[in-house]
Amino acid sequence: MKTSEIENIELEFLSITDYPELKQAMIDSYSSMPDAYWKEEHVIKLISIFKEGQVVIKVNGKLAGCALSIRVNYDSITDQHTYHQITDNYTFNTHKPDGDILYGIDIFIVPVFRGLRLGRRLYDYRKELCEKLNLKGIVFGGRIPNYHKYAGEMSPKLYIEKVKRKEIHDPVLNFQISNDFHPSKVIKGYLEGDNASNEYAVLLKWENIYYEAPSKNASTRKSVVRLGLIQWQMRPYSDLDELLQQVEYFVDAVSGYRCDFALFPEFFNAPLMAENNHLSESEAIRELAKHTKTIVNKFVDFAISYNINIITGSMPELKYNKLYNVGYLCRRDGTTERYEKIHVTPDEAKVWGMQGGNEIKAFDTDCGKIGILICYDSEFPELSRLLADDGMDILFVPFLTDTQNGYSRVRNCSQARAIENECYVAIAGSVGNLPKVHNMDIQFAQSMVFTPCDFAFPTNGIKAEATPNTEMILIADVDITLLRELHQFGSVRNLKDRRTDLFTLSKKA
Repeated sequence: MKTSEIENIELEFLSITDYPELKQAMIDSYSSMPDAYWKEEHVIKLISIFKEGQVVIKVNGKLAGCALSIRVNYDSITDQHTYHQITDNYTFNTHKPDGDILYGIDIFIVPVFRGLRLGRRLYDYRKELCEKLNLKGIVFGGRIPNYHKYAGEMSPKLYIEKVKRKEIHDPVLNFQISNDFHPSKVIKGYLEGDNASNEYAVLLKWENIYYEAPSKNASTRKSVVRLGLIQWQMRPYSDLDELLQQVEYFVDAVSGYRCDFALFPEFFNAPLMAENNHLSESEAIRELAKHTKTIVNKFVDFAISYNINIITGSMPELKYNKLYNVGYLCRRDGTTERYEKIHVTPDEAKVWGMQGGNEIKAFDTDCGKIGILICYDSEFPELSRLLADDGMDILFVPFLTDTQNGYSRVRNCSQARAIENECYVAIAGSVGNLPKVHNMDIQFAQSMVFTPCDFAFPTNGIKAEATPNTEMILIADVDITLLRELHQFGSVRNLKDRRTDLFTLSKKA
């Protein structure tokens, strides 16, 4: 049929009044299996148990295609099932109203209407239905109707690989792969009488990236997350209480804008070293480390009272008489977790005697999984890739840089981390001068939020940016669902397309 002859295309729920036309459409579509059409009682049963799963597409009022589905609990069905088993010998007693998978019983386009991409509309409907019903995905056994031509020279597995590599054309399998269905297994003896496929089928799956597992808790995981970045001014403080007043001011401010996270910079508490400026640099920072426990306890109080997750930047901490650069994730539910700077800079090691940490992990929050890398660690792509492998959606980078050169390293590397790991990256630093603190004289910063570079995101990969070298807060919303779409349908897919057949990356036990 020519597109010029089309007056209208409609997608409708299947009605029993469509049956005579449906029967003839199936006979025309399955010419190699003349008896492969549904009886009227089958159609009545499908409509009665799951009306939304049965749809037809009509062109100029004529039935041009159909898609039939049921819901099943896939955990109760083995991958090596047959068509008779999945339909319970065409009784459809396997349908479960609360099933977590949409199983495709049948889908076809009448030959005269092929070439109009009507099948894609039916698949798109199924995907939208999956999302609407919050199902895990779509599963079905796909025919391989050209396999009989090659059965004498290759296995079904090799045939499928050659179809995927475009060395062999299979009209059904090619179409399903182009619609984002993933071949997962070869099923032998799937559909009795399907001689064109030698009774083989390919188990095809489509994952609903928006699926949310049922929760017994009253809370729900947020899809749009609001970030509050504190671009901190280094200034003299008379004591710890005055510094904590400034901390609370910023927590209060970002909480007032209903932020989900507050991010402080690396060594934001360095001004307190002024009282020990008469000591050597290594002694002064060890004195500063004595405040860390008190500061963390206050951050926990602020996280609870202001209902916000706080990333404390970083502070010096003594552990078994060794000095580390650490920070804490203080969740709004009162729990805390510690993170460490893995790579200390040459200056931190030489001047302060600081040690690199050993633990790399992503953290669960009520807004998804996050990662935290302190300053220099952002310049080592292996760390963020490990966090991405753990499911990280947002990477936070508290930093402290004295010159624009140092800042540019952190900024450019952090933006690269957003692209290669398909995640959001938020960086926050300190500005100003500390004339009375050795080794902390000047600071340069521009806090920013980076995104991947694809159609759903800013073209330059920058969601928000602060004014350079000015004390302020930066607030930005990031949509986690856009990351899910990027992982599955992005113009490029950095995470999926890695050549793990050539290299691997793993943490040491």
